[in-house]
Amino acid sequence: MAMGASSAKAVEEAADRATDQPDGAQLRRRLGRADLRAVPEARKALRELLRHWGKPGSEIAELLTSELVTNALIHTDHDAVLTATVGPRGLHVEVRDFVGRRPRLRVPNADDGTHGRGLVLVQSLADAWGVRAHGVGKAVWFELDGGAV
Repeated sequence: MAMGASSAKAVEEAADRATDQPDGAQLRRRLGRADLRAVPEARKALRELLRHWGKPGSEIAELLTSELVTNALIHTDHDAVLTATVGPRGLHVEVRDFVGRRPRLRVPNADDGTHGRGLVLVQSLADAWGVRAHGVGKAVWFELDGGAV
């Protein structure tokens, strides 16, 4: 189903409001096109955000964030934006890019040790995840509840 520009903008704004929790903390980073140095930088920034949040262990959140950031930088030829929000209901992480092509969940090939596992990990480890269209492009997101982070 095609979505009109005003409709897509409304969905994007509603999603932005959903992650703006008054008592939560937020990380927002612009990721430069094809700059894979952003992956460990994003992990470090997320680890710091979660340390201040006070919930134990950030390994799953860091892993899933790395996967989304890597996918956005490798599979698009554009910048991306990472947003992580923590609040009473848990952690919401999304990576927006500026390419409308939706990612495909695929079974990893055993002969290829480096590709095809990112979204499988997200699907397996996140409490919820998905893809939503926004303006020009999409956002791939996941959530972890406070007990899992």
